[in-house]
Amino acid sequence: MGNDRPMEPSITSAAQLAKLLRATGYLADDALATIGFLALRLGRPLLLEGEPGTGKTALAEALAEALEVPLIRLQCYEGIDASQALYDWDFPRQILHLRALETTARIGVDGEGGNGPDGPDVEKSLFDERFLLSRPILRALRESPAVLLVDEVDRADDEFEAFLLEVLSTYQVTIPELGTIRATVPPIVILTSNRTRELHDALKRRCLYHWIDHPGLARELEIVRSRAPEVGERLSRQVVSAVQAMRRGGELVKPPGVAETLDWARALMELGASDLDVEHASATLGVAVKYREDADRVRGSLDQILGG
Repeated sequence: MGNDRPMEPSITSAAQLAKLLRATGYLADDALATIGFLALRLGRPLLLEGEPGTGKTALAEALAEALEVPLIRLQCYEGIDASQALYDWDFPRQILHLRALETTARIGVDGEGGNGPDGPDVEKSLFDERFLLSRPILRALRESPAVLLVDEVDRADDEFEAFLLEVLSTYQVTIPELGTIRATVPPIVILTSNRTRELHDALKRRCLYHWIDHPGLARELEIVRSRAPEVGERLSRQVVSAVQAMRRGGELVKPPGVAETLDWARALMELGASDLDVEHASATLGVAVKYREDADRVRGSLDQILGG
């Protein structure tokens, strides 16, 4: 990915990175801490794939917090194009500027007219830096050191993926009216994918790769203890156990992620529950599962889930 030096040479080990992330409340296992450390040291983008709610986006947020640099987020969606990721021109302000120039040319500074700028000067003034709207990728190139999060890249199309590949190959872009803009320090780039479609090999080869799965019971309980310490130990353990049981069935359209686990535990605490019983679980199920079919399946087997 070019000959640029890594952005954060002060991190000397995966263990140190894991410690910094833990201080923000993000608990990375050894494999994730290692691939994250290598991405930093080698100056390579990191592609994270996994089910929704497994902590992909949260890693980028925690990394920015741990390194004390801005987080710049590009949310991908169907139909996104380069202008929405890179830059655009502020057309309303350009029009106001053009009208001001026309007024000046008509009236003249001395009231007699005829002193306005000529055509090339007008065009140059319209495409001035002050009218440039920097989108996330351009901001990351200009404002780095920063963490650039390209979230849910699998939602974008092939053309946008090819654009990303070009930018990540050089960390520079060319704006015809202003010239080439290149990152003085390449940003840390985190791409996430829920794998709604396969990404092309060319993009994957540019990145280091890691699959993030749902955490096991012990790690998820540790996450709840860290992120929601106000929730009692007994209730935390019961909520985590119930969520783990929901995922094991493999029948849900969207199994609860870690975010839902945390929300569920906090919601139960707000209701004054000290135990996750059938009554409380049924009443708050919408915090944990977000599809009607999932709610029906879980509600029909709550006794088994809570007993397991």
